[in-house]
Order: sequence, then C-alpha cells, then structure tokens
Amino acid sequence: MSKPELTITLVIGLGCDTDSFAMRLALEYFGARVHVHYIGRPSDLMNVLSGEDRAADTDYLILNFHGDEGRFCMPELDSSIYEEGEPQGEFFEDKHITQYANLKGLHVIASGCTLGAEPLAKAFLENGCHSYIAPVDYIDGNANLMFVIKFFYEIISNKRNQKESFQIAKSIDQETNMYKRFTSK
Repeated sequence: MSKPELTITLVIGLGCDTDSFAMRLALEYFGARVHVHYIGRPSDLMNVLSGEDRAADTDYLILNFHGDEGRFCMPELDSSIYEEGEPQGEFFEDKHITQYANLKGLHVIASGCTLGAEPLAKAFLENGCHSYIAPVDYIDGNANLMFVIKFFYEIISNKRNQKESFQIAKSIDQETNMYKRFTSK
C-alpha cells in the first residue's frame, strides 16, 4: 500500500460490527489506513483512549458505539470479572474520558446516539483532541454510517478541510443534521 491518505483508528463497541465493517471498507477504499479495535471490556477502551493501544500515527479516532444520555454503552460484566481500577457498569462517561484519555493531536468522531452531549465533548477537548464530532440526539444508525462515509469522502477524495466536510456530511438529511462539531480554541 502506498502512503495512506489518513490513518484512522476505528474502535468498535458492542453491537456495532456491521456498520463498522462497512465504514472500514469504505475508508480503505478511499485510501485511508484503518486500525481496528473491538471493545469487550472498559480496559480495552481505556487503553485506546490513553494511547497505550493505539497507532501512534492516528489522525482520526472513530468511536463507533451505541450511546445513551451522553454516555458510551459498554458490555456489563459480572463484578468478579472486572480488573482492579476498571470502571464498572454499562456506561463509560465524561468522567472516565477525563480520567483515562490522552488524545493530543487527534480528531475524534463518536458515532452514537447522544454522544455529542456538551460534558462529553468538553472532556474530549480538555484531554487534547483538536476536534470532537458527534450527534446530539438519538440518531438512526444508517445516518451515522452515511455521515462518516460522506465526511471522509469529502476530506480524502475532494480534499476539503474538516469544517467544509462536516457541513456537507451534516446536510444530507434531518438525521445527519444531529451531528455537532466541537473544536479546541
């Protein structure tokens, strides 16, 4: 493979396999290098967010999860299974981002319902990412897939900047219009 257009780390939450597969295929077809991480427990996500288990040359981090009330939905494990210090329960929240994330220099897209909540976006930005993009309400899964594909099509194939690509992808329909872009100052 020649030098990739972008390097993307795709992080896949519980029940998000099919659309993630479609994203990966489209992104690789556009010329991106895609690293994939499946999340089975909170420490898997902690390791990607901290940079411990993330490609050093990552440009974009896509967190493809289900979301609820501004929190990432996680597989809930039996209490005896959790590792020491690992967040327990069915959600990964802004306080966990603040505690574990090291996102210096990255752009983050969280493609799940309500993951565009202000406290979550603030936590991502305060932990070093340049931009955070996510839907603010309960969005249709097909719209999430279309937003991500159109966004990266505009960046890679049409050489648009992030702001222009975001506006184009957001304008597809009412569902994709739920996406909000937060940037660091």
